[in-house]
Amino acid sequence: MLLPVYFVVTLLICMGLYTVLTRSNMIKIVVGISIIESSIILLLGVMAYVPEGTAPVLDQSYEVVVDPLPHALALTAIVINASTTAIMLALVIKLYEHYQTLNIHEITELRG
Repeated sequence: MLLPVYFVVTLLICMGLYTVLTRSNMIKIVVGISIIESSIILLLGVMAYVPEGTAPVLDQSYEVVVDPLPHALALTAIVINASTTAIMLALVIKLYEHYQTLNIHEITELRG
């Protein structure tokens, strides 16, 4: 039942990894890393799914409850994703101001 969702998560991770490994534009690499991080958040949401599960509310007796820990981890991962993306983009801006290019291959050749 959840097999297609795991397939989508795997496909997104592979797409992000392919983007990071094959592109030379730094903005595209940042987008690829962001895709990988977002697919991990989707994986955490899928792992928390329990069929016929309800929220764990106090003073209620339910037979099947949903574990809230993956949801808390997903919220934390969203904040970390936004922070790392902002830092990566700030670094890309600084590199562009210094080298006047976004191509990684040109920057590594300029090193000397």
